[in-house]
Amino acid sequence: MEEYGILSLIPTLVVLVMAIITKRTIESLLAGALVGLLMFQPLNVITQGSDILLSVLGNDTVTWIILVCGLFGSLIALLVKTGGVLSFGDAVTRRIHTRRQSLLATWGLGLIIFVDDYLNALTISASMKKITDRFNISREKLAYIVDSTAAPICILVPFSTWAVFFAGLLEENNVAGNGMALYIQAIPFMFYAWIAAALVPLVALGIIPNLGPMRAAEARAEAGQPQPDGADDSALEIEDTGKKRPHLLNFLLPIVTLIFFTWYFEIDVLRGVMVALAVTLVLIAVQRLLSFNDTFDTALDGFKAMIMPLGTLVAGFVLKEVNDLLGLTNYVIESVQPLMTAGMLPAVVFVTMAFLAFATASFWGLFAVAMPIVLPLASSMDAHMPLVVGALISASAFGSHACFYGDSTVLSAQGAGCTPMAHALTQLPYVLIAAAVATGFFIAVGNI
Repeated sequence: MEEYGILSLIPTLVVLVMAIITKRTIESLLAGALVGLLMFQPLNVITQGSDILLSVLGNDTVTWIILVCGLFGSLIALLVKTGGVLSFGDAVTRRIHTRRQSLLATWGLGLIIFVDDYLNALTISASMKKITDRFNISREKLAYIVDSTAAPICILVPFSTWAVFFAGLLEENNVAGNGMALYIQAIPFMFYAWIAAALVPLVALGIIPNLGPMRAAEARAEAGQPQPDGADDSALEIEDTGKKRPHLLNFLLPIVTLIFFTWYFEIDVLRGVMVALAVTLVLIAVQRLLSFNDTFDTALDGFKAMIMPLGTLVAGFVLKEVNDLLGLTNYVIESVQPLMTAGMLPAVVFVTMAFLAFATASFWGLFAVAMPIVLPLASSMDAHMPLVVGALISASAFGSHACFYGDSTVLSAQGAGCTPMAHALTQLPYVLIAAAVATGFFIAVGNI
């Protein structure tokens, strides 16, 4: 792999600048990837680009994401169409009387549904937006709260998809002792996740005010427009027909099934959503809630509603492959190695890996590359290993939370009914606050 040094940052900068100017995500990602390909092999862009695209679409992880997100879209569309989501909304609304309560309830659900960030992002946003709309809360604020309880909460729970993956990585890297045991020891030191989750009730209660773009979004919502211009979630939109609601069980049984079987199949949310869809189809058939044609048309519409977010994710994977060709990860790690003392290592690891996760939208694969570098370095310096692991995994959560084109950001926006760019820009001030405070903690604790 050829090294391009500081020039390897150019594609990422192109993406960020273009995304901020145009407010369009897929186009910005593809532009950054094109710039990177022109840097790598200017006379071979078409061949190289097509090979990368085929490689990305043939990747097992990408296929898994497409199936999970598409089937989630189908499940949510069916729960909406049959009135299950409205039944849940009615049950919750009877207990919620203020906007603060609606925001805190959304946060509370995020703490409960912790098995997987996709499960969290799509289920909670879709089920709560009718309630937050009632109090003229912007869809951007709903997306922020949901996103803040996705990856940040998942990494704090030792039997989530994130914990299982990272514990496996630790095991593969021959850490002293059991991988899951070290992961659990690192949980108190995952400062970014703790802080990001703790900021939410402060924002909900108004202790931390609406900042930057969030202020404008909330002003628009208070004027009667919770959903921003340009957002389209019609396939997942709840339509109140005034008819008698189906029993609340029609919502709760598929959701409980989804959570239980995700856990039962060793934290595999794809298998969980397949079982939940099967249960939903049985409920629809037994109660004759929809005709055969309506059932499968609705499921297809829900799958199609996820095409745009899935396009964003695929474009993000393409950019990651291009960045790998340019040697971005190695350049950044080598550049900061002189700063790595035992006391500063956790903070340097967090800041460096957070930047790389943000730039590459690689929240799992990147760390498979980084751990064989960082962990031996920490061991040779006699650094506090759980603290260093906490910094690494905090950086992964930051990337998922902050990245404009990351899966959690895109899915939280889609479920809440706003654009990924609107969501990313409105939550950015709160993400940066959490990152700054977490960096301070890593410096302080690392130097104790």
